[in-house]
Amino acid sequence: MSVSHALLGILAQGPAHGYDLKREHDSRFPAAKPLAYGQVYATLARLERDGDIEIAETAQGGGPERTVYALTPEGRRTLDDWLEHAEPAGPYPADELVRKTITALHLGSDAAGLLARQRAQHMARMRELVSEKNAGSDLGAQIALDHTIAHLDADLRWLETAAARMAPNGKVRT
Repeated sequence: MSVSHALLGILAQGPAHGYDLKREHDSRFPAAKPLAYGQVYATLARLERDGDIEIAETAQGGGPERTVYALTPEGRRTLDDWLEHAEPAGPYPADELVRKTITALHLGSDAAGLLARQRAQHMARMRELVSEKNAGSDLGAQIALDHTIAHLDADLRWLETAAARMAPNGKVRT
């Protein structure tokens, strides 16, 4: 799930507690629906159960107890694997693509390579769908294929725009 991976990406930059993770996620992904605190803590419990994160410390301040979480080596492998693999093309992978790209940028990972792999995945899927559409399916199927192809085309334009904003080293151009 992309929220889990996005939280791992934030934790890759250093230990944090749930409130800070929610705030940073919402800041990084302003177009996405803000995370609910319950979703953050449920995700953290799942990541801890799976060995991707661990409790670094528990601090008692003037308010409620704050648990600070840290990425484990297994969590870093999980994150790196997520960043390395292209998402299935369509329908509607855009949220995951945006999360991966922004996470890679924040980590200094090969965001340009990620976009290139994703573009190849999208182009292969586009060729399959166009071939299927040209094979003479019924009108309803052709209309449905038109819809999926249009979304893939929009994703391809976004991939190209995002890649154009990056310098060869994957850093954002100013």
